[in-house]
Amino acid sequence: MRIVMTIVGLDKVGIIARASALLSENQVNILNINQNITDEFFNMVLIGDMAKATISLEDLKAKATKLGEELGLEIRVQSEQIFTAMHRI
Repeated sequence: MRIVMTIVGLDKVGIIARASALLSENQVNILNINQNITDEFFNMVLIGDMAKATISLEDLKAKATKLGEELGLEIRVQSEQIFTAMHRI
């Protein structure tokens, strides 16, 4: 299963490092990262592959939410199918 992780908030050092560490620790392979910073506002969309993951999607969501709270960011994780359905009009 592929997932989409989105991160939004004020830019600071280590956002990508912490997010990628969370995924790496749980064997989620990063397939693509698209990020930009505008007026100190950080926005990232990451596509990951959970085929060999050692964590469930629900547990990954919970850990990502907790990480977001630690960093003062909004971090969401959802299946690619749900993300695509929500953004298709």
